[in-house]
Amino acid sequence: METLKIVSMERTERLAWLSKIELKEKEKEEITHQLNRILEAFKTLDELDLSKVEPTFHVVEMVNVFREDNVKGSLSQKDALSTASKTKDGFFVAPKIV
Repeated sequence: METLKIVSMERTERLAWLSKIELKEKEKEEITHQLNRILEAFKTLDELDLSKVEPTFHVVEMVNVFREDNVKGSLSQKDALSTASKTKDGFFVAPKIV
């Protein structure tokens, strides 16, 4: 089966330039061929009748793994600072690190 020429060598060179990728001549030919094969596969998919198929956003069912966001009481400032070795004006004091 002959691959259609949808992507030209010039287009591949332009894509490589935009991507800041240096390609050798053989690599350009290979990538051009691969891009055309990929687009040809999508063309085959376009021929399918999908009118009765619902759109899929995720192929596997997504479940929220996070816990419920329940409001709870927190430590008071006094309790939070109670075990600190040094405090000043209601804040922790730590040594200066530069």
